[in-house]
Amino acid sequence: MAGVRLVRRLVSRHQRERTGLFVCEGEDLVEAALAAGLVPEAALVDAQRPVDVPGAELVDPAVIAELSSLPHPPRVIAVFRRDDLPRGAERPIGLALWQVGDPGNVGTLLRAADAFGAFVALSPGCADPTGSKALRASVGSVFRVPTCPFDQAPGRRIGLVAHGGEPLDRIELGPGTTFVLGAEREGLPAEVPCDARATIPTAGPAESLNVAAAGAIALYEWSRGG
Repeated sequence: MAGVRLVRRLVSRHQRERTGLFVCEGEDLVEAALAAGLVPEAALVDAQRPVDVPGAELVDPAVIAELSSLPHPPRVIAVFRRDDLPRGAERPIGLALWQVGDPGNVGTLLRAADAFGAFVALSPGCADPTGSKALRASVGSVFRVPTCPFDQAPGRRIGLVAHGGEPLDRIELGPGTTFVLGAEREGLPAEVPCDARATIPTAGPAESLNVAAAGAIALYEWSRGG
């Protein structure tokens, strides 16, 4: 079956980038894609637990179980085009991610951006937002949040650093703000250009905040006065 072969190939990030296609597993993600207007290039549906997906092939549940990366096999696996995802940075607030390599954090940051009406800019070295872990963490937000390359993020750039920055609540935030976040361990390198650097004050003994938590807090702080 052509759909089965295609899903197998797209496990590889190289193949996703080469073909411009990616795989969604599960009813919730596929429904979110369809609701956003995406049309599947291919879809596989469990013949014993069918769901209504345009152009789907009915397949044996054992095939779905073999292809799935989930602990419990889904009822549907669908393939969509990357070019159909929202693009751009025409929003008053955004997150620019510098080499954030953990797919769970990338997906969670997309979800936070969705909650606050932000865009997300991605540098080379970031996890693929269309990989399976990032897609699951985004809970469908990837289909609603516009993305762009890191260098195309507009506005005033506020770098979020664990220590040594101006307290975030003392920085004037308004439309045209982009929060810049660095990788999980290394943080934001000094050579990444920013207009200001901010630190989220914390009272506990933790060394730093998780990058996804920091991004969500910064977006909330912006929403209070932006």
